Amino acid sequence: MADITRPVPWPRTFLGDLLHFSRRVPAVTFERTFRLRSLRLIRDAMPDRPGWTALFVKGFARLASEFRDFRTSHIEYPWPRLVEHGTQVASVAIEKEIDGRPAVMFAKIRSPEARTLWNIDGKLRRAKECRLEELAPFRAARGLARLPRPVRRFLWWMALEWSARWRSRKFGTFGVSSCGMMGAESLSLLSPLTANLTFGPVSPKGAVRVRIVFDHRVCDGGVGARALARLEEIMEE
Repeated sequence: MADITRPVPWPRTFLGDLLHFSRRVPAVTFERTFRLRSLRLIRDAMPDRPGWTALFVKGFARLASEFRDFRTSHIEYPWPRLVEHGTQVASVAIEKEIDGRPAVMFAKIRSPEARTLWNIDGKLRRAKECRLEELAPFRAARGLARLPRPVRRFLWWMALEWSARWRSRKFGTFGVSSCGMMGAESLSLLSPLTANLTFGPVSPKGAVRVRIVFDHRVCDGGVGARALARLEEIMEE
């Protein structure tokens, strides 16, 4: 068969730009096996069970309310500084079918620590099921990806490394990404954000491996280790 050449789809262009800036972050990963038996039993007994992603978004938002490092960004220009965000914005990776192919988009949830589980779960379900044109972040991602590379990279740079306000509004203050519901887990996670959480499949007894990937310029390993232990407590509470 002859080789087939086709243009790069805009979702792959968007992800390529994301990875370009993610590689600039000196990230460190910490892992802990959670025992969430009580939470698993309570969730399984609910008539309208929230997804595990919604549970971890809510839990991590509560964690970041206690650990300010996880709601702080390292902003490089015009001078290096740490900015603690007053409002949390979760950036949650979801898979959507765009032009007949699977693509990764990011749903934004503002102030998740103040929302109910069902509100968070509903927003994630809507983001996955709605048409691309129905949500502003998806339309913005498509518009950005269709710009020439120098323009795209300049706008990404401005939002991520110049303005803390733009950074939180456009990209979020922390990220959550998981393929645990598909029976798989990611061993590494690239993101330009300070703190990111990923988790694997949850066993029938509630055991699950949870990883926090964080910017080493903002906090150290001891913070990451204590944060994982505290997150397990929050989830079981």
